[in-house]
Amino acid sequence: MLIKKKEEINLIKKSAILNSKTLGIISENIKPGVNLLKLDKIAYEYINDNGGKPAFLGLYNYPNTICTSINNEVVHGIPRNIELKEGDIISIDCGVLMNKYYGEHAYTFGVGEISNIKKKLLKYTKKSLYIGIKESKIGKKIGDIGYKINKYITKKGLKVVKDLFGHGIGRKIHEYPNIPNYGKKNTGIKIKNGMVLSIEPIVNQGTSKIKLSKDKWTYLTKDNLLSAHYEHNIAIIDNKTKKLSTFKYIKN
Repeated sequence: MLIKKKEEINLIKKSAILNSKTLGIISENIKPGVNLLKLDKIAYEYINDNGGKPAFLGLYNYPNTICTSINNEVVHGIPRNIELKEGDIISIDCGVLMNKYYGEHAYTFGVGEISNIKKKLLKYTKKSLYIGIKESKIGKKIGDIGYKINKYITKKGLKVVKDLFGHGIGRKIHEYPNIPNYGKKNTGIKIKNGMVLSIEPIVNQGTSKIKLSKDKWTYLTKDNLLSAHYEHNIAIIDNKTKKLSTFKYIKN
């Protein structure tokens, strides 16, 4: 477990805020007919123009700046030469490296007018993110976060993905500890001052099971039903939980 100094947390926050602003710029372009490669280019140019580097580009040999996961695509969808359609939902995951520290988070957008089923999936998944953040505090353990997220999502008739996790973040984009979106109360490591975490519920409409597509990057729901994904970076500072990222720039 890597405990951060306040100076380090401030640097992570700068990366996280640039990432938040990037998602905001992308949100202005989420509409029917927009090409996924255009969204990727917008993100690439905005991050570079504002003093950062796209964190995902080249990471584990990933070929693009953002991940674009549509409808039954869970995470890690590669931007390609297709256009968004009215009624789609799309998860955009993005990362920034600046001053040797990472920030990264995700948001799921509706494209134009979406169905009530999709609206509920997005609403409940986003709500579960804040439930997880509320549980991420001194006196709790990592298992408490996943327990609360999973309890809420299960009550809504949905399923959390169990093969993908939240994580620590800092000088590496994925650091210890892993943070599952399920778990048991009072289990796992204690949450301590100086921890910086990425809380990211990934929620499926049907089965929790996923499969890897032929591109070897994109995860799909095994039953081809819908999936949604929201993520924030948070830090524990002076016994308080503070969000380092924000959705306030999102226009969608």
